[in-house]
Amino acid sequence: MKSLRTALGTLVLALLTAGCSLEGDYPQSSVAPTSDFALMIHELYADIFWWTLLILAVVWVVLAYILIRFRARPDSPVPKQIHGHMGLEIGWTIGPALIVVAISIPTIQAVFATQQGDPEGSLVVDVIGHQYWWEFRYPDSGLITANEVHIPVDRPVSFRISSDDVIHSFWVPMLGGKRDANPMRIRPEGEDPKYNWIHLTANETGTFWGQCAEFCGDSHSLMGFRVVVEDEAGFQAWQADLATPVAAPATAAADPAQDTTTADAAPAPAQVAQVDPLVEQGREIFHQQTCIACHAIAGTNAMGEIAPNLTLFGRRSSLAAGWLENTPENLQAWIKAPQDIKPGALMPGVAVAGGNWPATNLTDDQVEAIAAYLYSLR
Repeated sequence: MKSLRTALGTLVLALLTAGCSLEGDYPQSSVAPTSDFALMIHELYADIFWWTLLILAVVWVVLAYILIRFRARPDSPVPKQIHGHMGLEIGWTIGPALIVVAISIPTIQAVFATQQGDPEGSLVVDVIGHQYWWEFRYPDSGLITANEVHIPVDRPVSFRISSDDVIHSFWVPMLGGKRDANPMRIRPEGEDPKYNWIHLTANETGTFWGQCAEFCGDSHSLMGFRVVVEDEAGFQAWQADLATPVAAPATAAADPAQDTTTADAAPAPAQVAQVDPLVEQGREIFHQQTCIACHAIAGTNAMGEIAPNLTLFGRRSSLAAGWLENTPENLQAWIKAPQDIKPGALMPGVAVAGGNWPATNLTDDQVEAIAAYLYSLR
């Protein structure tokens, strides 16, 4: 029986140890920092962890000693009572207080360090939460994208965070920080709007997963996004592509001044040498349907502002705000029945109305064509 207990104990310990392994792929790990902000939080977390472990060890050792040294024996006298022992009571009051002070000092320092103003020369990105997707605006260039934000490595970035409807929370665990995205309140004339900010410098390239961390409705758990950290050259190339409208050969160029993706005049639409007939069919259907009332695509008559901007949509790694891999099959499923994938979505489906919009009544062939067109936006 004793050997069985030992074996079970060893197995439990092995499982617990395996659960702490960092060798797996954990895209939303909060203990794998990839920015200065995340490293600061991680170091504070580690300090508190070791303090907690020390306290646990002391308590266990003292408890084990007491249980063994003063265990009940036949005819043993009543042990000496320590109630009212001045030295002990002062000790176990002052000791924990000193530990709390030791923990609070670096905690307060970290709080103030993360609340400082945006660093000089930082890239400002406006983050706007919607039910249930994320909008990203670059005020310096006037560019807009959705659900997948690009930032350069080794350059300060300031996320200016707000919401268009209810309270959301912007969180990228591996980049650190978590900030509420609050709706903009009505304010007296002349008063500046109040935003929450996150200032960080990413020190590693890659694609990092983010998530809404404040319950915001039916599809709160499905409201994710991606942060793509790339070198400066890659970031500048991506911005240039986002600012260059793409149009099919037979399509008249849109007036760049009317393009909602860029605040300034954009280059003339780039002409594509050849277009797949299915893509061209999808382009025509998309721009004839109510899709353009909500969505924007640079260089086209799609200039909606109440749904995700779809410029360069085909390059994104995910769709439905990070919930599905961006494939033609998943895109078709999303166009047909978005509420089946994301309950509470305001986008209408083929047979179901969404928000204030009626069902689209698209055929399977039309859905396939639209998906091909959107997937071609690269």
